[in-house]
Formats: sequence, C-alpha cells, structure tokens
Amino acid sequence: MVGYIFNFGWLYDIVKILVENVFGLKMGSAAGESVHFFIYDSIKILILLSVMIFIISYIRSYFSAEKTKITLEKFKGVSANFMASLLGTVTLFCSCSSVPLFIGFVEAGIPLGVTFSFLITSPIVNEAVFALLLGAFGWKVAILYVVMGMVVGIIGGVIIQHLKMERYV
Repeated sequence: MVGYIFNFGWLYDIVKILVENVFGLKMGSAAGESVHFFIYDSIKILILLSVMIFIISYIRSYFSAEKTKITLEKFKGVSANFMASLLGTVTLFCSCSSVPLFIGFVEAGIPLGVTFSFLITSPIVNEAVFALLLGAFGWKVAILYVVMGMVVGIIGGVIIQHLKMERYV
C-alpha cells in the first residue's frame, strides 16, 4: 500500500481511467500512451516540485542571513567551504536568491572562497531538478546529483581561495 502511494500508482490508475474513459483512447495505442505519459508525468512532477518547495521553504524560514553569517564564520578551511556549499543546496531555485546572500557574505567579511562555494553550489543544486531526478531516475541518481554539485562548489571555492582573488571583488 505504501509503495502504491509513493510510487504514484494511484495517479497512474486515475490518469489511465481519464485517458480511456474521457478521451476514448486505448492504452496500447501510441496516442493513448502519449497522452497518458504527458498527463501522468506533468501531474507527478508538479506534486514533487510542490512538496520539495514546501519542505525547502519551511527549512529556510529558520535561517536568517545574520544567523548564516555567524554560523559560517565558525568554520575554517575546507570545512567552511563544505558548510557554505551545503547552505547553497537549500537556497531556492537560482541566483535570484543566492546573489543577495553572496553579497551579504562578502560585506560581512566571510572569506571569498567560502562565499564562492555557496554561490557555485546554489544554482547547480536545484530543488526542482532534484525533484525531477528523484521522480524520473530514483533516489540514487538524485543524491549523486546533489553530491557532485557540492563537490564542484567546494573545489571551486578552494581554488578561488588559493588564488587570493579578494582584491578583485
């Protein structure tokens, strides 16, 4: 029963009834399968995105910019880059929400490499893409996506820190 709910079996069955009874298409036909695929996947993606956005928004409501600055300043070296990258994973959607935080981190005096770990990871690791990958390929691929995005952010931040680029910002 739990698998039926979380694997969207219920949605599959509802859309199948819709396609066959309302649209009058047979599920074995190319048209029936195409319409079913489009409706089923569109609704499933919308549900997954809605759930992910709600969860991330709820989590983000507990982290103000000031708390984030104070927390990041406690870490040194690669662990600071890791924490900034981890923070970048929960920044919603795109650079629209990341750039203002990035500017605040720079103004607060947080090391540039750490702030760039955040800025690089934030648009790469996107909750919407995570939800899509989770629905389409499963949790292993979705987790791999997050981990690799964080690795790119951490490495980028470490490189920028070692290049001592602060004077250019």
